[in-house]
Amino acid sequence: MERNNSVYLFGQILGTHSFLLRDGFLKPDEYSEISEHHFLPGGETGTAATVLSSLGVPVKMDGTHIGREVAPMLRAFYEGRNVDISSLTFTEDEGVMDYVVIAGLVRSPMGRFAQLFSSGKRFWNIPREEDIASAGAVGIDPFFGEDSQLAAEICTNYALPYITIDSPHDTYLHRHAAVNVVSRECTSMHYKGMSPRSVMELMQAETEGLTIITQGSESMLYGRKGGDILEMKPFDVEVRSTLGAGDTFKAGCIYGLLKGMPDDELVRFASACSAIAISRFPLPLYPPTLKEVEELINTHK
Repeated sequence: MERNNSVYLFGQILGTHSFLLRDGFLKPDEYSEISEHHFLPGGETGTAATVLSSLGVPVKMDGTHIGREVAPMLRAFYEGRNVDISSLTFTEDEGVMDYVVIAGLVRSPMGRFAQLFSSGKRFWNIPREEDIASAGAVGIDPFFGEDSQLAAEICTNYALPYITIDSPHDTYLHRHAAVNVVSRECTSMHYKGMSPRSVMELMQAETEGLTIITQGSESMLYGRKGGDILEMKPFDVEVRSTLGAGDTFKAGCIYGLLKGMPDDELVRFASACSAIAISRFPLPLYPPTLKEVEELINTHK
């Protein structure tokens, strides 16, 4: 099958209720005023699809089953956008949703994911080879275990580059990825007590791909096997909401991979995407455009 300038994404696609507070974050026994409330597509894959579409890239996505409360919103949102949702499974349960309270740099997500994953019931699709094989690049969330690995194995069989997130050093997803974007949450969970540079050295040794460790407002670390550990500072912007920052960074990496960017350029492009994302709310209604990303990069050269 001929590959084209499109992306396939596999992973979490949710309905996200986001609440932006007016006067700082929640405090026990105190009233908080809601400035804005939105119900929009979310999840690592849902957000990345929205951003990539805004950057001008056609997307096909699959993953989480879509229930009756999420489906109307999801269909309406992606109508007219270059995001193909035809592979999704629509169900009669309420659907997977999360709830996020936000105040500037601080946010608190809530959901029922522990219950969902411990139920023993599959609430996501199995990735289809025919959906993956013709893409130019792929993004894979690691949360669906063997099925996430299956998506990676299909990519490997077709010599198709993929990006993953938060995949530890000893996993198939990390070892075969073109790019693995690792968050501070992941390093805190899997590498407690280790410095970011020590984690980077461990991860570099296990893959030929690019590893990026993001650290919020602190400098990112990135590098490849046998190379130096490089640093890059995030763009300095006024933060309105950090919701979707990491998912937008992932989308920027996928765009860079699709366009054949060298490592420095790819990391800078992804960082600019993320910077624009945190400067506005809600992200799905105001995703970064290619023109905005290029202008931010040129302004800071």
